[in-house]
Amino acid sequence: MKTINYLLGYENLKIYQDTDMFNFSLDSILLPNFVTLNLKIKNILDIGCGNAVIPLILSKKTSAKIVGVEIQKEVYDLAKESVEYNHLNHQIEIFNEDICNFCNKVESDSFDVITCNPPFFKIENQSHLNESPYKIIARHEVALNLNSLFSIAKKLLKNNGTIAIVHRPERLVEIIETMKKYNIEPKRLQFVYPRQNQDANILLIEGSKNGKPGLKILPPLYTHEEDGTYTKEVQSYFS
Repeated sequence: MKTINYLLGYENLKIYQDTDMFNFSLDSILLPNFVTLNLKIKNILDIGCGNAVIPLILSKKTSAKIVGVEIQKEVYDLAKESVEYNHLNHQIEIFNEDICNFCNKVESDSFDVITCNPPFFKIENQSHLNESPYKIIARHEVALNLNSLFSIAKKLLKNNGTIAIVHRPERLVEIIETMKKYNIEPKRLQFVYPRQNQDANILLIEGSKNGKPGLKILPPLYTHEEDGTYTKEVQSYFS
């Protein structure tokens, strides 16, 4: 069932969702608040934009042109509606396309920044795929894996351009190895913890195309207090 709601604490943004599909999570809030933005940035690409959560939040942080690419037509439709409802067509453009096909149509070195909340899980024989095709594509590396993601980033990013992704800590070594394979140097890393004294369950990492070596580890981010409420730092992302 399609609904429209305020985008968490963003009282001036509303977003269309469908309860039968894969709704956005905290990951999509953390990433646009992590990625490095500055006034020189002109073009941003969000890969697998879903219903446009990340582009919508980025629009409040930058005046850059934002392109979102979403492979699933029904999810793309939600993204388009969300952009139109918030009168952001002048800044955000959404494409219903496989990112690999989109990459082949776009000139190299076109974007200053790429963001992506990619599928977290590999497809293996023992994988128990969710019955929903929307959730399969969102969660499992069916249409996009780390190798293709960073290959695309290498082509589409400008020299010294930035890619930022949100992922799972258990795949950190593979992420860094794949980044370096495509000449993307890891520059910033942050581990996200559900609460104090618990293991990290999210990581945020940013790399620079042809960047100089040097990785900065940011302070840990805790998302919830003991009573289950968001921490002040996370709450600040909603304002």
